[in-house]
Amino acid sequence: MKILGTGILGQDCSILAEKCLDAGHEFYGIYRRISSGNSKTNIEPILHHPRLHLIEGDITDSGFIMSTIADLRPDMLFSLAAQSHVHYSFSNPIETFDVNTMAVIHQLEAIRKYSPDTRFYFSGTSEMYGTSPCPAGGFTESTPFSPRSPYGCSKLASFSITKNYREAYNLFACSGILFNHSSTNGRRGLDFMTRKITHTVAEIKLGLADNMKAGNLESFRDEGAAEEYVDAMIKILGHTSPNDFVVSTGRGATMRQMLAHVCEIANLDIHDVYQPDEKFMRPSDVQYLLGNPEHIRSELGWQASMDWKSVLKEMYEFDLNMLKFRLDRPSDHNLNMNPIK
Repeated sequence: MKILGTGILGQDCSILAEKCLDAGHEFYGIYRRISSGNSKTNIEPILHHPRLHLIEGDITDSGFIMSTIADLRPDMLFSLAAQSHVHYSFSNPIETFDVNTMAVIHQLEAIRKYSPDTRFYFSGTSEMYGTSPCPAGGFTESTPFSPRSPYGCSKLASFSITKNYREAYNLFACSGILFNHSSTNGRRGLDFMTRKITHTVAEIKLGLADNMKAGNLESFRDEGAAEEYVDAMIKILGHTSPNDFVVSTGRGATMRQMLAHVCEIANLDIHDVYQPDEKFMRPSDVQYLLGNPEHIRSELGWQASMDWKSVLKEMYEFDLNMLKFRLDRPSDHNLNMNPIK
């Protein structure tokens, strides 16, 4: 198959590309050039693969998206590129909506006009639930949404428009409502809380940092492994009929509990590690996000095997080994040591 993915340099799309190439497909990955250059660290293991095709372009450019989809007519399109940082969305709401909402509409319109047989996947987020009361068993596909950030609002708009195109134009258009997920081998950005925890604790363990400055640690999150969540995306688009699915582990903890867990692994005291800093506080925050993955388990047979403890343990061990390696070989500091499992 010809598979098109946006955000090839990011965590989820780089993992997806590896899995698709391993399965024998042609993978076309869109990336955006920025003035400081793009790091291709996440795709180092596949950068020279003969079936990987990199396409430079801006997903907010409707002409670029229209021509790309019209030319390729891909079998599947995974819409994974996003402005995905909640805190950043408060100070940059227009950019957030341009990337997270308008770009998705461009993709759906291009499919409708030029490639109606393309299967389309959109990555929604648990942040769409916002302040909705969480059921005892976790949020489901039928729980009302009530986002609390420009990021959550932009994702909800795209989730809704994806459903609208499915119903109005009979397109195979699906969404995954993904709860927090991080790669176990360093593909998560350092500005995301779980990676900040594992990387900073590893730095402290090696004497490279004194403490970790962070904001609110009382928010509760359902955290899983990105590698497994990408498997869920593939299953969603490979299903017999289009639908929307919550993708989660059904287990979680507060950020404080997650930090304490990693500190315990590193044999450090959390009180010596955590330093509150007001600049990391959000204007409004979602306190509790727990997903209920029963629908995707019963319908598609997908179930997470790693919970937040095992994910953070592997992330910490990767960061510790990576930092040790860089200390020993500073000239190789950009080397991506491990492909996905």
